[in-house]
Amino acid sequence: MPTTRTAGVRYTGLTARDLALIAVFAAFIAVLSIAGAINLSFSPVPITLQTLGIMLVPALLGWKRGTLAVAVFLALGLAGLPLFAGGAGGLGVLAGPSAGFIISWIPAALVIGYLTDLMVRNGRYRLWAGLAVNILGGLLVVYAIGVPWLGAAMGNDHLAALTAMVAYMPGDAAKAVIAALIASAVYRAYPIPPAGRPVIEEDTAAEGADAAKGEDA
Repeated sequence: MPTTRTAGVRYTGLTARDLALIAVFAAFIAVLSIAGAINLSFSPVPITLQTLGIMLVPALLGWKRGTLAVAVFLALGLAGLPLFAGGAGGLGVLAGPSAGFIISWIPAALVIGYLTDLMVRNGRYRLWAGLAVNILGGLLVVYAIGVPWLGAAMGNDHLAALTAMVAYMPGDAAKAVIAALIASAVYRAYPIPPAGRPVIEEDTAAEGADAAKGEDA
């Protein structure tokens, strides 16, 4: 994902480098997912580091590669690999109380990646703006999908589910801060190039040719 954009240049498709980044960061999310989980007595949803990966990966890779990395991770977990909290895997997790949160990761990655792309394209990665983006995608989007699902799993007690999520908010807010700090440091030290192959817009190329002809005349 760029820190600057060249006027008249757009990026299409995915390169071999992009596919490698998608695979590496999907594995990174998997490592965070199986690093351990803390079970709470009042909620069937454990505390994990998964949300950190869901925030950080699209913040670094942008919406296209970031969302694909999350999708690859989910596909592997739903295919049966023990990549979810507590070593769970397979389609059966979609019948559990955490399913809403798992489903929310795709739209969360899209929101974080897209808004981060816009921010970087129009200047640079800014820590406070990145934190706000992480909170919007990593907390609000995730909770908006996950909490109603959890409430249904708890017998349609959505208020109890929302109350239970209060215990998760400080940790998730800390993950948003960590993800923004890491992303800010990466953009300063080693900006990741945009996804895809650069293509010069035809109108820009034509304008350049006309300008060259005018100089020759």
